[in-house]
Amino acid sequence: MKEEFYTSKGYKIKNEEVLSSSMEDYIEMIYRLSQESDEVRVSDLSSALNVQPPSTTKMIKRLAKENYVIYERYGCIKLTEKGRNIGSKLLERHRIIFEFLECLGVKENILEQTEIIEHAVNDEVLSKIDELTKFLKGCDKSLSP
Repeated sequence: MKEEFYTSKGYKIKNEEVLSSSMEDYIEMIYRLSQESDEVRVSDLSSALNVQPPSTTKMIKRLAKENYVIYERYGCIKLTEKGRNIGSKLLERHRIIFEFLECLGVKENILEQTEIIEHAVNDEVLSKIDELTKFLKGCDKSLSP
């Protein structure tokens, strides 16, 4: 069987990606912030993501429409159960990629590289990266005196 090639955008369309990278970033950050405080505000989220509040409000409305968050104007942003489940997975994905890059010795722009990679892997690739990272960490410990 011959494999068909697409552009990266073509693969996203082919696989019917529901959440854009930007939507994922917002959900992940809301999840992070909600672990620190019950009250996540647009200003907090804007600051954490280094975006303007009007952009944040626009995205929050979009996420509310898709049932990832509950938001009332000038109120707090709360993740729905669906949003919490996705947020937890997104944060875990971020951790796995970040730790993998650390194991490789990446120092320069590690957060930027993590951000780029985390949106480009599927569950199978992420699982294999996690397995490899655990293996590498185990080897590192066995080599230490």
